[in-house]
Formats: sequence, C-alpha cells, structure tokens
Amino acid sequence: MPSNNKTVNIELTANPDDFAFCAKLMAGTDPWITLGMDEGACLKAFEGSFREVFVLKNEKEIMGFVIMQPLGTFKGYIQTIAISEAYRGAGYGTQLLQFCGDRILTYSPNIFICVSSFNHGAIQLYTKFGFELVGELKDFVKKGFTELLLRKTVGPVVGYNVASAKT
Repeated sequence: MPSNNKTVNIELTANPDDFAFCAKLMAGTDPWITLGMDEGACLKAFEGSFREVFVLKNEKEIMGFVIMQPLGTFKGYIQTIAISEAYRGAGYGTQLLQFCGDRILTYSPNIFICVSSFNHGAIQLYTKFGFELVGELKDFVKKGFTELLLRKTVGPVVGYNVASAKT
C-alpha cells in the first residue's frame, strides 16, 4: 500500500483527458462494476453544467477524484468520489472527503452523498466522517439496487453562518 507521506495535490480540472482517466478508474472498480457501468456510462458523469471536478494527484498520476455539485436544490452534493485501488486504505479517501467538506461548507451547511447499499467500505468511511442516513432510493441507478442518501450537516439552511462552520 502506498504511503500518504508524499505530497499530493487536489486540483480543479476541466481536462477531457483527466475525465477519461477518471471514467476508466470508475469503470474498473465497484460499485460501478456491480452496477454494470462501462467507461462510456461513467464518462457521462462528467457532463453537464454546475459540476466541479477535482483530481487528487501525486507527482506521477491521478490517484482519485471527486465530482461535486455546488448549485441547485442539493447544492453541496458529492456526486462521485473514487480512489484508485492502489491508493485505498492509506487515508486518501478521508483527505478527499475533508477537502469536499471544507469546500462545501463555504456555501452550504449540508453535505450530501449517495452510496450503493452494497458498498460497505464506503458506507463505513462516510459514517465515520459524520454522515447519517436520510433515505433509501430503490432502483435509482439500476433496477434491483438501492442507493443510500446520506447527509452531514452543521445546521439548517436558514441562518447559516459560513464563518462558524467546521467539518
């Protein structure tokens, strides 16, 4: 397992080559394998307005990424987060989640994420990070599978004070 003592950067990207690399990363790992999503289907996650894509990089390669939605009804929604299997278990997922939380709390008191009910490792990480179950979305991504909607909150939207927010 790679050490996370080396310098890593989290960078905003709009590079189609980065998107293609990240789609390949997604398609080669769960939950996307179990959900039957190939690279083409995964690449669609990067399309559309109001998405921010950040890559987690070391000096050699992209180690993981996150797609966030900063606008809309569920502003503060972490749409997709993934760490390359080679870098899992070394704290990079936690680092990327912390980055998301810090960024989202600059504009919203709520952080949302969906996770496949069979993705026990991710559920454990999100729960440890303070996310709580809001509801279940049956047949949301694919028939026969359930997505869990999770939320971490620091308070209600009305009266939210960015200056006092902490993840």
